[in-house]
Amino acid sequence: MPKIKLPETITVKEFAERLDKSVSDTIKILMDNGFLVTINEEIDFDTAAIIAEDLDFKVEKETVGNKTEDSFSQLIELLNEEKTAPDSQLRKRPVVVTILGHVDHGKTTLLDTIRRTKVAEQESGGITQHITAYQVQAKGKTITFVDTPGHEAFQKMRARGAGIADIAIVIIAADDGIKPQTKEVLSQIKKNNIPFVVCLNKIDKPGANPEKVKGQLAEEEVLVEGWGGKVPIVEISAKQNKNIDELLETVLLVAEIENFKADFGRSGIGLILESHLDKQRGPVATAIVKSGTIKKGDLVIAGSSLGRIRLMEDFQGKTIDEATPSMPVTILGFDKLPPAGSIVKVIHKDKSFAKQKKTFLEKETSIGRTSSLKRIEQSLSTEKYKKLNIVVKADTQGSLEAVEQILTNLAVEDVIVKIVKSGVGQITESDVLLAKISNAFLYGFRVSLSATAAEVQEKENVKPRFFDVIYHFVEDVQDEMKKIVTVQEERIDHGTLKILAIFRTSKKEMIVGGRVTKGKLIKGDQLEAKRNDEIIGLGRLTQMKKGKDDVSESTEGEECGITFEAVGPLPKIKEDDEIYSFTISPKSIGNNETK
Repeated sequence: MPKIKLPETITVKEFAERLDKSVSDTIKILMDNGFLVTINEEIDFDTAAIIAEDLDFKVEKETVGNKTEDSFSQLIELLNEEKTAPDSQLRKRPVVVTILGHVDHGKTTLLDTIRRTKVAEQESGGITQHITAYQVQAKGKTITFVDTPGHEAFQKMRARGAGIADIAIVIIAADDGIKPQTKEVLSQIKKNNIPFVVCLNKIDKPGANPEKVKGQLAEEEVLVEGWGGKVPIVEISAKQNKNIDELLETVLLVAEIENFKADFGRSGIGLILESHLDKQRGPVATAIVKSGTIKKGDLVIAGSSLGRIRLMEDFQGKTIDEATPSMPVTILGFDKLPPAGSIVKVIHKDKSFAKQKKTFLEKETSIGRTSSLKRIEQSLSTEKYKKLNIVVKADTQGSLEAVEQILTNLAVEDVIVKIVKSGVGQITESDVLLAKISNAFLYGFRVSLSATAAEVQEKENVKPRFFDVIYHFVEDVQDEMKKIVTVQEERIDHGTLKILAIFRTSKKEMIVGGRVTKGKLIKGDQLEAKRNDEIIGLGRLTQMKKGKDDVSESTEGEECGITFEAVGPLPKIKEDDEIYSFTISPKSIGNNETK
């Protein structure tokens, strides 16, 4: 049996090539199976896999590398051009530094001392949970600092911070020594081949033992100056402001040796550090420029996000017209949130830009709709594991990434977490309704409830839970997982409606007519729209009519009209589609009294 590897989505043309068939034959096979497609249209993995297996192929899912690492690789490739550029095109740029280390070893206090601000007081629980970037002056030179989280849940974000830095400061508490996160940091530094300085903090504390820590570093194959190695080491007290100048001078010395340069004249290229949705200003992204110059009015692309820069701010919030290499900058003008860790680059205006933007948006909308419905379907499907369904919203994409990472790795006996939906921004009305219909817990991480969502959650008796500190969030989830170890979920199916006509479609609902072919439909039921046994949408039955009369139920053989109020994307229901009505048993664990 021949093997075939398939990605998450694939164009019909590429699918035909992998099947070693003509495009026309492949389209015919797809049409015979109910899929009307064109040569450049994309189909998802499940569709392609079914067709391939019918043709006696053994299907394997194509593995996709880490998106952050892919972005780094692409960025490195783009920047390699500068290595061959004439010296006349290159200028010295500020060094980019990140401070990494185990939680509570004093990173935020050190940054606070350097900036003379109260960063620590602004963070919940004293833990930095966002990436930020800013610049300071030392000895007449500029140093750019990228601040990264210290809690273990933010491993990916710390890796991203290390990846964009020129130099790392590894901070270690002299009275505590090397910890698991210290080892992880050293691993990231070695992997990215980043020059670094060891910073021994808290040397003023009674239990401080610098020599012991140097010995521990030697065990990790890190030999510092004075221990037979060349890695610079500085002993400080961030709290007492002791030897901070020496630390900055050491960083500048390493930067001088490395001789960091960039081409200021080329079109700007950078990396998105963070992004969030501002209610007044729309999508807001924080980036750091790696090469070239990004200017106000430039057309930019980051991942699948496109836009024209309408406003830029420096790290102090001051409006600027251009951002040069190593400069952190806030960018407004993207059409949607760019992914954290993605490359942002300036593209030249041409006639194809509008078409390019339209193609990107259509592709992302299609993939997003398919992905969302698949996740909901998987959450509601029967598996060998019991599930704690969760809808979660976070304040930024970086926070969301961290939350998803830790939640998907949680397991309590045979209970696992299923993330029905996740997103950035306030909890909305649709989030509340989705939590209701999918029997999910609704969590907000450092976000609030919108006004309309507040009204709906009261009506639907869905009680969102809000957290500012990740480990408090995780503890709550684990507590709920423990509660359902012996709890059974049960879905009760009521009836099936075959669609005969479409009467009206609005933004959030459809009015359709049909015949009840099985059981009965009851007003208020949860609904599942299916086409060829595949879920195409979820919703609820908010109104039902027989002729001109409002009714509360319709039984087998009767014709009726119903209002399908969508939860999530509004499905494009067609004639001959089927709608299944059901309720969740009171024994289930989502938004009922067992909470």
